[in-house]
Amino acid sequence: MTISWLQAALLGLFACLCSNSCMAGQAVGNYTIGRPLVGGLICGIILGNIQLGIACGVAMQLVYIALVTPGGTVSADVRAISYIGIPLAMVAISSQGLNPLGGSAADLAKSVGTLVGTVGTVLYYAVATMNLVWQSFGWKDVKNGKLDKLTAVNFGWPWISHLLFSLIPTMLLTYYGATAVTALRTALPMDGIAMKTLFTVGGMLPCVGIAILLRQIVGHAADFIPFFVGFTLAASMHLNLVSITVISLMFAVLIYEIEMAKGGSNGTGSATPTSSPSNNDYGEEDI
Repeated sequence: MTISWLQAALLGLFACLCSNSCMAGQAVGNYTIGRPLVGGLICGIILGNIQLGIACGVAMQLVYIALVTPGGTVSADVRAISYIGIPLAMVAISSQGLNPLGGSAADLAKSVGTLVGTVGTVLYYAVATMNLVWQSFGWKDVKNGKLDKLTAVNFGWPWISHLLFSLIPTMLLTYYGATAVTALRTALPMDGIAMKTLFTVGGMLPCVGIAILLRQIVGHAADFIPFFVGFTLAASMHLNLVSITVISLMFAVLIYEIEMAKGGSNGTGSATPTSSPSNNDYGEEDI
């Protein structure tokens, strides 16, 4: 598998759209097309291998399932993961001749995504820093009473930041990175220590994502019970995610009815929300 300039440019364009405010702020951009699960489908369509793209996206989404940027603090950039990491992982898996649905392919994809996500953090802060220039323009317009020019500050000038630090880097990294990944096929054989290390580390990375997610939703020891129930249904009873989701809906309805009943018995008419880590405001900042 190779990546042409046109394909690299399309990947760069979607990287721009992931956090651009013109895509309904963060709703459509960062929280939809920017996530590896959706990005894998888009990369698969662009590169002509939808099955492999989705497989890579699912593997990387598991690692970054709980990724948030409170206060603009970014540990990894999902744009780079989705539109640099996934294409390069697809090239690596194809070059190695791995089964797209196999465990080795998933582990390799997770390792590549983690490396690229760290590099993407630099691009994220570069965009945020350059957007400060456009914000200074906006403050001047406010002081001068030119409020009609704020539209350009919010939806126009930031395109320059994204073109410089999202589209161009993504296009160059995917085009030239694909060649480098293909060259690694001969330099790093499948039975070598380097590839085995990548597979081992990649196999453990999902534990990090699950641990971060649990840290956000678990407030008491009893909160682990629903998690263990879901794990038991998947590991012991071999149910798929759709079946587990249906069962979890029943638990959600029962908990809701119990909380509503408590609120009614207290004469408040509604349940009093409990304090837990899941109620914290982890709002992501627009850049």
